Amino acid sequence: MAQSQHQDEPRDAETADLLEVAGSLAEETRSFLTTVTEVGAGTGPESSIPLLLLAVSDLLAAGARAGAIVDVVPPERFEPDVGPDPDVDPLRAALADILQGIDEYAEVVDPLLGAEVTASTVSGDLVAIAGALLQGLRHYDSGHEIEALWWWQFSYLSSWGERASSVLRVLQVLLGHLRLDVDDDVAAEAEYDALQP
Repeated sequence: MAQSQHQDEPRDAETADLLEVAGSLAEETRSFLTTVTEVGAGTGPESSIPLLLLAVSDLLAAGARAGAIVDVVPPERFEPDVGPDPDVDPLRAALADILQGIDEYAEVVDPLLGAEVTASTVSGDLVAIAGALLQGLRHYDSGHEIEALWWWQFSYLSSWGERASSVLRVLQVLLGHLRLDVDDDVAAEAEYDALQP
């Protein structure tokens, strides 16, 4: 009996660790979805890019943790049915409207295989990420935490992690342009003011 309990301990510890990662990803998913939805609704347009930058950065940190752990094996052989996919097209349209003029960007398809470039959009990437995250969140909220983590890990490695990495760079570059692309006179005046005692 004691030997059986001892054998179960590592499995219980591993399950606890996986549940912790799943809980962290669920929290970051909710935060990301809230931010993206608020930005799409036009709440605080002047802070849209910084908010998106923070949301994607935080999400990528949680996703990297899921990507770095051992492969998650779901308890069920087939993915439980959580109903039809949510309609994210209204969110895509709202984000495209908010990001009009700065939405499109050029992206290297696979930097390891060559320099082929394709066109992408920040709004499309954010909604693709949201769709993948929502699928995992629906499993999580249905009580299938390990299934949710399996989905988040798989989709992080196959789709949303790459999309989030790409859009993060674009958001950072956008923020850099917004903050640094100023008239020389304005920059000189700010520098002068900063150097005064």
